[in-house]
Amino acid sequence: MFQKILIANRGEIAVRIIRACRELGIQTVAVYSEADRDALHTQLADEAVCIGPAQASESYLNMERILSATIATKAEAIHPGFGFLSENSKFVEMCEKCNVAFIGPSATLINKMGNKSEARRTMMEAGVPVVPGTREPVYTLEAALEAARQIGYPVMIKASSGGGGKGMRIAESEEEFPDNFNTAQRESINAFGDDTMYLERYVGRPRHIEVQIIADKFGNVVQLGERDCSVQRRHQKLIEESPSCAITPSQREEIGRTAVLAARAVGYENAGTIEFLLDRTGEFFFMEMNTRIQVEHPVTEFVSGVDLIKEQISIAAGLPLSVRQEDISLRGHAIECRINAEDPTRNFMPCPGTIENLHVPGGNGVRIDTAVYTGYAIPPNYDSMIMKVIVYDKDRESAIAKMRSTLGEVIIEGLSTNLDFQYDILNQEDFITGNVTTHFIQEHYE
Repeated sequence: MFQKILIANRGEIAVRIIRACRELGIQTVAVYSEADRDALHTQLADEAVCIGPAQASESYLNMERILSATIATKAEAIHPGFGFLSENSKFVEMCEKCNVAFIGPSATLINKMGNKSEARRTMMEAGVPVVPGTREPVYTLEAALEAARQIGYPVMIKASSGGGGKGMRIAESEEEFPDNFNTAQRESINAFGDDTMYLERYVGRPRHIEVQIIADKFGNVVQLGERDCSVQRRHQKLIEESPSCAITPSQREEIGRTAVLAARAVGYENAGTIEFLLDRTGEFFFMEMNTRIQVEHPVTEFVSGVDLIKEQISIAAGLPLSVRQEDISLRGHAIECRINAEDPTRNFMPCPGTIENLHVPGGNGVRIDTAVYTGYAIPPNYDSMIMKVIVYDKDRESAIAKMRSTLGEVIIEGLSTNLDFQYDILNQEDFITGNVTTHFIQEHYE
């Protein structure tokens, strides 16, 4: 096992990793930008190293400075958390060259699954169901038009290197296809330096279902059930829950088996998530694979009883999984609400500022993952998420009631948040009955 780990991240996920390391008896090194000098993760870690100014490009994305801090503090491994460098294959290669363990998959795997068109082709070859679309990437409008005619409209235009909604457009007809394709391709070039595109049949009003998997270096792969992440705004998730109320027991078994098949097809190692679209007929299709821990991992931890961060560390240290598939018994229901420093009445504009008063609830089945405290000044330089509220209870109805009660007790004064917006969602009849798709927010609030 490692003696010292550097956490190449900030905010609540850095705090989460530090706490897991403490429980394992591992020393921790925090890195921070000048804007994060007073951040909680710098106070909780055994050591803290400033790696640059506030801009992420000069600090949390600066590979050389992070590796220098790792070597200077004699840390043996780096945990990237999510975002920043967590899916950067170049960084993983640099870690390997410096003889530093990267707590995640190999650079080869990240490259393979990070390129969406290649990932799609790999899944097709493995027999994993994918949304009908192009088998090979497309680069020109002429080739794309021909492919769209074969697929049939509406079609989804996607950048191979895309993420966060960038390089994505829906074309309802051949008339609007050229403009949408050219716009998406330009976005891809500007955001990712890549003009590689692919096309899929547009799946209308789907649910976003993802399966958590863990895999060690010995060929063991375990799936820990699905999460329903359909409540999202502009491809950004707001509420996640496990299990999904839209999945039957037979579908659950099938989608879990498919996720394991997908992971085995690429020889996956560490924690990862296989994401699917579930259409209105109950058919599911592979969408993408995230080669990192995800924001919503706590709901899976609640229903499975598996500590995913500890498993990640153990896998990277060369140890086998602590659980087998037959050990996994999913119980109860968990819900997570992402609390962001933003103003829902002003098109969800980020609202950095100082927290003047903070109260977070507790109690049986309540978990708060955060890095903020009373007097903490939220910097304007990073993601607006400041807290994750997670609850667990015997069933979905009880979990919704617990989440309402918990959100009602949260106090965050000094800045605007989406707390009331989240509370309102929980009281929508369609959410209560489970009538939710990825269009939920725009249908109810836009």
